[in-house]
Amino acid sequence: MVSRQRTGRLMRTANLKVRCKRKFRTTTKVKSTHPIAENMLARDFRADRPNQKWVTDITDLPITEGWLYLATVMDLYSRKIVGWALDERLQTPLVAAALEMAKQRRKPGSGVLHHSDRGSQYTSEVYRQALERLEAVQRMSHKGECWDNAVQESFFATIKTELELDKARWNRAQTRRAVFEWIEVFYNCQRPHSSLGYLSPEAFEQRAANLN
Repeated sequence: MVSRQRTGRLMRTANLKVRCKRKFRTTTKVKSTHPIAENMLARDFRADRPNQKWVTDITDLPITEGWLYLATVMDLYSRKIVGWALDERLQTPLVAAALEMAKQRRKPGSGVLHHSDRGSQYTSEVYRQALERLEAVQRMSHKGECWDNAVQESFFATIKTELELDKARWNRAQTRRAVFEWIEVFYNCQRPHSSLGYLSPEAFEQRAANLN
């Protein structure tokens, strides 16, 4: 055990400072006229195979020119980000682009469980039609329950902390480049994940494929 006083003294010696998460800012805008899907995931974030369960969400990133919005699609089997998109507008094309990337990369068969919150982007007719073409099963969190999509919330907290995206550090182009490199080069391929036996998502999937 290490006392708070000793921790503070060691941090001061190393010139380290505590970084606090910024106040939560929701990106979920619900339209009461859109249909809502039931919650089948029920906080069970385990998956036995690739493309069994996908979770998706949106977060905001402050930049020197305003805001960028990041939408991601995560495969719960390996925690790999299989689709993502950035846009200046918090609208359906943002999440549709992330879903399209996931579709092109993974080429899942029918029946993948697709879990999101109740945001208007995910309940829109355009997005529901995209899921129908994918033959996915759409499911949604309970109202106001961020824990129903905790793995995505954790991912967003990690990328914001490690890239210091809680404040406007870069312009639009710089932020896009930093997010691309962090997701594609570092997170998916190099960053160890505790739930994967400290393998990266890519290494976990490769090992499983070799065993099969």
